[in-house]
Amino acid sequence: MIRLLVTAVAAALVTFWLHRRLVRLPGLRGRWAVVADVVLVVLGVATVGAFAVGGTLDPAWARPIGFVGFTWAAVIFYLLLGTLLIAAARLIVRGVRRLRGGDGGAGFGRRSTAVATAVVVIASVATVGYGLAEAASPRIVNESVAIENLPAAFDGSRIALVTDLHAGPARGGGFVRDVVDAVNAQKPDLVILGGDLTDGTVALVGPDLEALRDLHAPLGVYGVSGNHEYYVDDGGSWLDFWETLGIRTLRNQRVELHRGGAVIDLAGVYDKTAPEPNAPDYQRALGGRTAGRSVVFVAHQPGQAYSAAAYAPDVQLSGHTHDGQMWPNTYLAAAANPVVAGWGDVDGVKVYVTRGTGAWGPPVRVLAPPEITMMTLHRNHSMN
Repeated sequence: MIRLLVTAVAAALVTFWLHRRLVRLPGLRGRWAVVADVVLVVLGVATVGAFAVGGTLDPAWARPIGFVGFTWAAVIFYLLLGTLLIAAARLIVRGVRRLRGGDGGAGFGRRSTAVATAVVVIASVATVGYGLAEAASPRIVNESVAIENLPAAFDGSRIALVTDLHAGPARGGGFVRDVVDAVNAQKPDLVILGGDLTDGTVALVGPDLEALRDLHAPLGVYGVSGNHEYYVDDGGSWLDFWETLGIRTLRNQRVELHRGGAVIDLAGVYDKTAPEPNAPDYQRALGGRTAGRSVVFVAHQPGQAYSAAAYAPDVQLSGHTHDGQMWPNTYLAAAANPVVAGWGDVDGVKVYVTRGTGAWGPPVRVLAPPEITMMTLHRNHSMN
């Protein structure tokens, strides 16, 4: 309730600000001003409602509210950036006029402001339209990693890494089904679900994950929690539900994977934000391993490699960042994470971060395309 109240206040303030910038400042009057204000209010209400879908409102009937509301939130994001650019341009023009001996005036005239505002509106809507199309079709990204002591039987093994589906408020079972079909078409040897699969409660959003029970891989389907599993519902309850879908969850655990008489380890921990008793335990997951045995480590956030480094995993697979999801948020994501997308080194640990398969909040991706990563394991070339 407090979250929705804060969202409602924020939406009201943003709507009023947009009214002043998009209606008052350009000089819109009469019928068109009324129409613009009504649209802003309706979309603002939808945005507030979107944050309730999956947690309070059943996505079975309320998902259109979530889709429209969160899509409008993405438009608002780019409108805010655009109007800030207009404000900056007005200040620059005013300053130049003063330097030339004038009084500065208002910077832009009303006509120039109206034209600039129209350009910003068109550009924002077009950008979000592109982002909707981009987010709807995750691409297959092929990567590989060389691992010391990898048994010959595992050389060439392929892991499907799927994270950050964020099913619930804006996209549901149909999107999850498409992802499952895309993964199965790759015929992976192992499937790893890296957390943040949903936004909402097990009761309301759980049905959207039903397609995951159809994932197939000879070495199994495994999952670890992300931070969003704890936002609305109990993370442990989500992991229990995943188990009913045939997903083996790694809860600060390590398991043996067998192939052709050889063995490697797969380890995973809870998300770094998980509260007790589900806090990540790296010693339990990675400590006391069989000497010389390869281990693939899974943790939702790339920054968890700082804690895992003492146990020297061969590779860490993560998600979480979305590569910022909507440019220019990429730079914010890079500031908050040691690796934002692709490969990086964190305290000597090779870390791969997928951009994620879905989208949080707005079902929009701008210059941060969604992906399903196919990771191929290879023996280190220095080995015989």
